[in-house]
Amino acid sequence: MTNFTKVILFTDTDGRARFREEPVALSEGSPQAMLSPLAPSSGYQLRHSPVGFRSQFHCTPKPQWVFILGGQMKIGLQGGVSRVFSPGDHFYSADLLPAGATFNAAVHGHWSRQVGPDSLVTLFLQG
Repeated sequence: MTNFTKVILFTDTDGRARFREEPVALSEGSPQAMLSPLAPSSGYQLRHSPVGFRSQFHCTPKPQWVFILGGQMKIGLQGGVSRVFSPGDHFYSADLLPAGATFNAAVHGHWSRQVGPDSLVTLFLQG
Protein backbone atom coordinates (compact mmCIF):
# COMPACT_ATOMS: atom_id res chain seq x y z
CA MET A 1 0.00 0.00 0.00
CA THR A 2 1.22 3.48 -0.84
CA ASN A 3 0.69 6.60 1.27
CA PHE A 4 0.07 10.25 0.51
CA THR A 5 1.67 12.74 2.90
CA LYS A 6 -0.85 15.15 4.37
CA VAL A 7 0.81 18.35 5.67
CA ILE A 8 -1.33 19.77 8.48
CA LEU A 9 -1.27 23.27 9.97
CA PHE A 10 -2.91 22.81 13.38
CA THR A 11 -3.37 24.44 16.78
CA ASP A 12 -1.31 22.65 19.44
CA THR A 13 -2.30 22.29 23.10
CA ASP A 14 -0.48 25.53 23.95
CA GLY A 15 -2.67 27.46 21.47
CA ARG A 16 0.16 27.96 18.94
CA ALA A 17 0.00 26.93 15.29
CA ARG A 18 2.38 24.17 14.20
CA PHE A 19 2.98 21.92 11.19
CA ARG A 20 2.88 18.13 11.27
CA GLU A 21 2.74 15.45 8.61
CA GLU A 22 0.67 12.28 8.61
CA PRO A 23 0.21 9.52 6.07
CA VAL A 24 -3.07 8.99 4.22
CA ALA A 25 -3.42 5.42 2.96
CA LEU A 26 -4.01 5.05 -0.77
CA SER A 27 -6.04 1.90 -0.27
CA GLU A 28 -8.45 2.08 -3.21
CA GLY A 29 -8.19 2.14 -7.00
CA SER A 30 -5.77 -0.01 -8.96
CA PRO A 31 -1.98 -0.44 -9.00
CA GLN A 32 -1.85 2.10 -11.86
CA ALA A 33 -3.99 4.67 -10.02
CA MET A 34 -4.01 4.32 -6.24
CA LEU A 35 -6.68 6.39 -4.48
CA SER A 36 -7.51 7.42 -0.94
CA PRO A 37 -11.01 6.78 0.36
CA LEU A 38 -13.47 9.47 -0.76
CA ALA A 39 -13.62 12.39 1.70
CA PRO A 40 -16.55 14.79 1.98
CA SER A 41 -16.23 18.47 1.03
CA SER A 42 -18.61 21.40 1.18
CA GLY A 43 -17.28 23.87 -1.36
CA TYR A 44 -14.23 25.65 -2.70
CA GLN A 45 -12.89 29.13 -3.35
CA LEU A 46 -10.20 30.32 -5.72
CA ARG A 47 -7.96 33.21 -4.67
CA HIS A 48 -5.58 35.46 -6.57
CA SER A 49 -3.07 37.40 -4.45
CA PRO A 50 -0.85 39.94 -6.19
CA VAL A 51 2.90 40.24 -5.79
CA GLY A 52 3.51 41.81 -2.38
CA PHE A 53 0.46 40.30 -0.63
CA ARG A 54 0.89 39.53 3.09
CA SER A 55 -1.76 38.85 5.71
CA GLN A 56 -1.66 39.64 9.40
CA PHE A 57 -1.61 36.82 11.97
CA HIS A 58 -4.96 35.03 11.90
CA CYS A 59 -6.52 31.63 12.60
CA THR A 60 -8.22 29.50 10.00
CA PRO A 61 -12.01 30.05 10.36
CA LYS A 62 -12.94 26.55 9.09
CA PRO A 63 -10.66 23.58 8.37
CA GLN A 64 -9.77 23.50 4.69
CA TRP A 65 -7.29 22.14 2.19
CA VAL A 66 -5.10 24.77 0.51
CA PHE A 67 -3.67 23.89 -2.92
CA ILE A 68 -1.08 26.12 -4.56
CA LEU A 69 -1.94 26.50 -8.25
CA GLY A 70 0.50 29.26 -9.18
CA GLY A 71 3.20 31.34 -7.55
CA GLN A 72 4.50 30.59 -4.08
CA MET A 73 2.94 30.93 -0.62
CA LYS A 74 4.93 31.32 2.57
CA ILE A 75 3.23 30.45 5.85
CA GLY A 76 4.79 31.90 9.01
CA LEU A 77 4.17 30.74 12.56
CA GLN A 78 4.90 32.24 15.97
CA GLY A 79 8.57 31.95 16.88
CA GLY A 80 9.79 32.44 13.31
CA VAL A 81 9.05 28.99 11.85
CA SER A 82 7.94 29.23 8.23
CA ARG A 83 7.38 27.02 5.22
CA VAL A 84 7.12 27.82 1.49
CA PHE A 85 4.59 26.04 -0.72
CA SER A 86 4.94 26.00 -4.53
CA PRO A 87 2.61 24.97 -7.38
CA GLY A 88 1.43 21.41 -6.80
CA ASP A 89 2.02 21.66 -3.03
CA HIS A 90 -0.81 21.55 -0.52
CA PHE A 91 -1.57 21.62 3.18
CA TYR A 92 -4.59 21.11 5.41
CA SER A 93 -5.21 24.32 7.32
CA ALA A 94 -6.84 23.62 10.69
CA ASP A 95 -5.23 26.08 13.10
CA LEU A 96 -8.51 27.08 14.69
CA LEU A 97 -8.79 29.47 17.61
CA PRO A 98 -9.00 27.31 20.76
CA ALA A 99 -12.49 27.09 22.25
CA GLY A 100 -13.14 29.95 24.67
CA ALA A 101 -9.99 31.85 23.68
CA THR A 102 -9.85 35.46 22.56
CA PHE A 103 -7.56 35.91 19.56
CA ASN A 104 -4.08 37.13 20.52
CA ALA A 105 -1.75 37.83 17.57
CA ALA A 106 1.26 37.17 19.82
CA VAL A 107 0.11 33.58 20.44
CA HIS A 108 -2.45 32.35 17.92
CA GLY A 109 -2.52 31.65 14.23
CA HIS A 110 -0.28 32.13 11.24
CA TRP A 111 0.40 34.65 8.50
CA SER A 112 0.60 33.99 4.79
CA ARG A 113 2.28 35.88 2.01
CA GLN A 114 3.08 35.70 -1.67
CA VAL A 115 6.78 35.15 -2.38
CA GLY A 116 8.75 35.19 -5.63
CA PRO A 117 8.10 37.00 -8.91
CA ASP A 118 4.62 35.60 -9.67
CA SER A 119 1.16 36.28 -8.27
CA LEU A 120 -0.17 33.64 -5.89
CA VAL A 121 -3.12 31.53 -7.05
CA THR A 122 -4.68 29.16 -4.52
CA LEU A 123 -7.66 26.86 -4.23
CA PHE A 124 -9.32 26.49 -0.82
CA LEU A 125 -11.36 23.29 -0.46
CA GLN A 126 -13.51 23.14 2.67
CA GLY A 127 -14.03 19.78 4.30
